[in-house]
Amino acid sequence: MKVICFGDSNTYGYDPRPLDGGRYDASCRWVDILEAQTGWTVCNLGQNGREIPDEPPAFPPDTDLLIVMLGSNDLLQGRSPADAACRLEAFLCGLTLPRDRLLLIAPPAMISGSWVPNSKMIEDSRTFAALCRQLAARLGIRFADASAWNIPLGCDGVHLTEEGHRLFAAGLLEALR
Repeated sequence: MKVICFGDSNTYGYDPRPLDGGRYDASCRWVDILEAQTGWTVCNLGQNGREIPDEPPAFPPDTDLLIVMLGSNDLLQGRSPADAACRLEAFLCGLTLPRDRLLLIAPPAMISGSWVPNSKMIEDSRTFAALCRQLAARLGIRFADASAWNIPLGCDGVHLTEEGHRLFAAGLLEALR
């Protein structure tokens, strides 16, 4: 099975602990854990700082599953949850893959941290997840809410910890069953 994971730094495997930012080892990144535990061919198209693109890239037509997790950077840049959800809807509707090959994941709700200075951002991330659920239902695509997996986040309030990546992979595998 060919899987593409398209997202931001939490898909990429960004490690917020070093001053210059880094990347967790493959042994603890959720995308690589998914590949190791399933035997699937999994392509990590995570990119630090990625906001929801205006136009989706052309994904290969033989992609069996496209996993999309976006929106955190849109909220961090000041977009409202509704605006981010509208951008996400346009992105998803622009995909050429059949909808039964898509999985939308709402990012884990933010927590207080160096990148999340107020409770409004935390509430916005929860609101965005609810809007993602509604969007997936409306479009007829699979959905998972990473907040349901009790993912620990780093001191910045946004990025998964190493344990968070392991728990994310476990939650995702359960959702795919």
